[in-house]
Amino acid sequence: MSKKKSQPSIASLDSDAILENVSASVKDYVFLLEEQIEHLSDIGLALSKEKDMPVLLEMILEESKRITNCDGRTLYMMTDDQRLKFEIVRTDSLNFHMGGSSGQDIPFYPIKLYLDDGEPNHSMIAAHVGLTGDAVNIPDAYKAEGFDFTGTKAFDEKTGYRSISFLTVPLTNHLDEIIGVIQLLNAQDPNTGEVIPFSEEAQKLVESLCSQAAVAITNKQLIEQLEELFEAFIKLIATAIDKKSPYTGGHCTRVPVLTMMLADAVENAKYGPYKNFNMTEEERYELYIAGWLHDCGKVATPTHVVDKGTKLETIFDRIDTINTRFEVLKRDAKIEYLQQLLDLKSSSNGEAKALERRYQAKLREIRKNQKFIEACNVGGEYMAKALQEKVIEISKYPYRQNGKKRSFLTHEEVRNLNIPKGTLLPEERQIINDHIVITIDMLNQLPYPKHLKNVPEFAGGHHEKLDGTGYPQGLTHDEMSPQAKIMAIADVYEALTAADRPYKDGKKLSLAMRIMGFMRDDYHIDPDLFEIFVKEEVYRKYAEEHVKSTQIDDVLQDSLLG
Repeated sequence: MSKKKSQPSIASLDSDAILENVSASVKDYVFLLEEQIEHLSDIGLALSKEKDMPVLLEMILEESKRITNCDGRTLYMMTDDQRLKFEIVRTDSLNFHMGGSSGQDIPFYPIKLYLDDGEPNHSMIAAHVGLTGDAVNIPDAYKAEGFDFTGTKAFDEKTGYRSISFLTVPLTNHLDEIIGVIQLLNAQDPNTGEVIPFSEEAQKLVESLCSQAAVAITNKQLIEQLEELFEAFIKLIATAIDKKSPYTGGHCTRVPVLTMMLADAVENAKYGPYKNFNMTEEERYELYIAGWLHDCGKVATPTHVVDKGTKLETIFDRIDTINTRFEVLKRDAKIEYLQQLLDLKSSSNGEAKALERRYQAKLREIRKNQKFIEACNVGGEYMAKALQEKVIEISKYPYRQNGKKRSFLTHEEVRNLNIPKGTLLPEERQIINDHIVITIDMLNQLPYPKHLKNVPEFAGGHHEKLDGTGYPQGLTHDEMSPQAKIMAIADVYEALTAADRPYKDGKKLSLAMRIMGFMRDDYHIDPDLFEIFVKEEVYRKYAEEHVKSTQIDDVLQDSLLG
């Protein structure tokens, strides 16, 4: 039997060897420490840049695993009702992954921080850490006292797993608020794979990571909350316009939908001048916000102009006043007829019947002209010159009011009734058009972050035309961004197909697209964007969701494109 070779004692080593061994150990420790610090610095930078919350949470857990070489890890997020909601659960040896990027829902109920009787829940580690903000490091759960591991042991019994070491650390942000908890399970020796307790050094590094992570999560949440607030405020403006006028509220809601549909089609179309057009997520959001704000200036437009459903409407429809005058004409005609009957010197039946025929003919003419004026009061796409002349002729009817002779129709009433298109006078249309000037003025006053700086240009350009005849700035093709041109097409198509305008029904798709084809030919809208609008059938996809089924008919695409 050979003798075991004896190891030299520390006493037998010379001082230089001892110093050399100690120096090597210190160097190794310093190197590892520097490496960990460098990793923490890198992950801190990555966390601050990451915008996707699930990815952000996964990064936190995976860095915790790297630091501690643990097998299992769970991340909880604090809810508004003081519970810890499971966000991600992973155990490598069991190939177990739920929540986060797994796409698999977590079926576990959130952990209550307070029991049903209102007492704090200190029996569960995660809840205790969420309440106190103190990290808990347990070397062996089966020997630990003071916490309830019933659920853990039941899980182990069911799966054959052995949950031993636990490290539970709070996510505390810069406001000293606990926004979540990380629980790590079963640290492993990197050489043997044996389950070991979490070291004090590893705990400190995880606590440092959690501190950085909490700040990153809070910043991300604050950004999301501010964006939600901003969007809610924008939609509040659209709702205000909706409440103010049912004729424009739907428009404010539908234009951003159609704008983004066309923008998506343009990005996907790999042909024509826009084949390389692409937007980042920030640029998409910028266009989306501009879509919601494109008519915000209408909050300052007088309601009686926006809602002018007939030509004679102001606060009320003045057709009723004119109808009263027609009734006066009928009354006067009857009085004249009866007076003539009384004045007959003989009871000639033939003369009496002739008087009645003339009276009835006069009544028919008055009723006919009354219906004609009522018809003129309803706006349309075109009013012939002959019809306008007839209005002027009717205005000259002999008419007395309070014993004084006056025109049957006032000059202002004739102007309104002879509006050739729609229901608005030129000055009223200018008031409507000025909404875009007000929109631009309003939007230019907002302090935009960098990624929203183009909102005024996108929103303010939807009434511009490529030939420079649009308003308010008379921009030309080269002076308009693709996004503004996209919104211009969306604005026109929505207006043509909308069924809630005061003076017209929504047009059928075939007619709306034919009109837009004329606008394309006149260089009012972008021909290349219109081609994509037609080829990719954006007009039909939008109509299927937002246009009445009775308006949807066949569109001759080849004719439009030809």
